Amino acid sequence: MKKILTIVGLACLSLFIVSCEKETEGISHETNYAVFDLQGGNTIFHTLGEPFVDPGYSAKENGQNVDVTVSISSLYNGYSGNTVDANTPDLYTIAYSATNSDGYEASTSREVYVFNTGDMVNSIEGLYTSTVVRNGSSGAQYTDMEYIFITKTGDNTYSISCGIGGYYQFGRAYGVDYSAPATVVANSIPSNDFSFEQFSVGTFGGAVDITSLTVDPSSKTIIFTSVWDSGYEFVVTLKQVQI
Repeated sequence: MKKILTIVGLACLSLFIVSCEKETEGISHETNYAVFDLQGGNTIFHTLGEPFVDPGYSAKENGQNVDVTVSISSLYNGYSGNTVDANTPDLYTIAYSATNSDGYEASTSREVYVFNTGDMVNSIEGLYTSTVVRNGSSGAQYTDMEYIFITKTGDNTYSISCGIGGYYQFGRAYGVDYSAPATVVANSIPSNDFSFEQFSVGTFGGAVDITSLTVDPSSKTIIFTSVWDSGYEFVVTLKQVQI
């Protein structure tokens, strides 16, 4: 009797396994996501006013070329389109996406910094790394932060993308909503004679005043102090990026 029950049990188990195999047959499927090849690197520094040409890109699915869709957005000016606006200083992100034969999308991106580089005598335009000391204290995360834009907006008027040197935007990684755009009027750059407009710190708000600004053409640096009514003083050292 035990032998008969054992044989019957094994037969049922075999039928169950065969049934499972039939039900799961064809469910498992391997898909190949598109693999991108970007020429020219993931970060590009581009001179303002010069036509921008993408260095090149392609995508392949399992060795075969697939179509790539391109979209472009800017960090500060709200631009979106399919070409980089080489006449407006900003950080542009080029997003590349491709869909494989199974309908799965893959993507990659690169950043393009468009800016003009001033000579620090007639113009302080440029792209700068930033080191910030707040209330006498700093740290590695607030050193050589990338990047602050200084853009010429008039004959002698300049916009600084963050008047506290990107302390919260980059140092704390809070993002662009915590930048603090500031305006500087250069009465005489060689004489370090500047006028300043009061500004605020993004989402935090409050009132900030730049109390001093010094340009050193020989070292390509700008040092300024900003005082926030929240009780913080920021001493910012900007180092101009040379391209």
